[in-house]
Amino acid sequence: MRIGVLTGGGDCPGLNAVIRAVVRKGVGTYGHEFVGFRDGWKGPLENKTMPLTVKEVRGILPRGGTILRSSRTNPFKIEGGVERIKANLAELGVDALVAIGGEDTLGVATKLTDLGVNVVGVPKTIDNDLNATDLTFGFDTAVNIAMEAIDRLHTTAESHHRAVVVEVMGRHAGWIALHAGLAGGANVILLPERRFDLADVIAHVQKRFEIDYSPIIVIAEGAMPADGDMVTVTGELDSFGHVRLGGIGNWLAQQIVQQTGKEARAVVLGHIQRGGTPSAFDRVLATRFGLAAIDAVNDRDFGKMVALRGTEIIRVPLIEATKELKTVPAHRFAEAEAFFD
Repeated sequence: MRIGVLTGGGDCPGLNAVIRAVVRKGVGTYGHEFVGFRDGWKGPLENKTMPLTVKEVRGILPRGGTILRSSRTNPFKIEGGVERIKANLAELGVDALVAIGGEDTLGVATKLTDLGVNVVGVPKTIDNDLNATDLTFGFDTAVNIAMEAIDRLHTTAESHHRAVVVEVMGRHAGWIALHAGLAGGANVILLPERRFDLADVIAHVQKRFEIDYSPIIVIAEGAMPADGDMVTVTGELDSFGHVRLGGIGNWLAQQIVQQTGKEARAVVLGHIQRGGTPSAFDRVLATRFGLAAIDAVNDRDFGKMVALRGTEIIRVPLIEATKELKTVPAHRFAEAEAFFD
């Protein structure tokens, strides 16, 4: 078979490990041929390709980002987009696609499967919010990066006796904030799943200052106050209908200053969480996903996504992965609340 590979959406540590595993096993074990599609769904849409042989994937295991590059292109928002993809795949002799991405990328894959395109999905999101898989690669790396930042911020906050608000990624799901906050010893953790009462946050901050301690607040970018909305950069929507978030950390730091009279700083980790080399856990998980994905393609088991259940890699229908987001349940947030004092 001739198989196309693409990566869509935000970049993520571990993407190259998936590509490497797909190609290495696909060529070495099954004798398949590969073509890389560049820039996400823009690749098959505009015939943007690159060679994808064993040579191209040598040495990429520890590299962050994606050698195929990425975009947030939505072919279903482009007139004739789906027809162009199907025509280009036929022209290139591509028999199947391995689509590596999150909710949006795999949502396109699900629709294309229904229209007769042979697709196998690989879950990718540092937010860990894809349904049907226990974990996604990139999440562990992002949490460790955020945890290290929080560790460093504790010492500078104590030195200057100020509050520090750490804004991490998480549009609708607060998994990074929850895990990084717990691991980093944050005093308050604020998630998109649960609107926060500003008065309660201020009370926690004041209590910490009273015992001569400098509080650390970890907040997901999609967290919202009880009487407010998401804080956005421009309000403009991408092709999947998402606004660009950013600013909730600065807003909260300003509120702390105004209501306590104490110093407060906001630190926005942003794309630092996405960049750099993947952790050992993410390298292994991404590699296992890639190996399982090429097995599914070879079995012609299309319309499926590989997923982690416990310690095993299984296959699930793509629709299961995209029908709803995996958000932080109330009992997990309650675990963190034990440390809000």
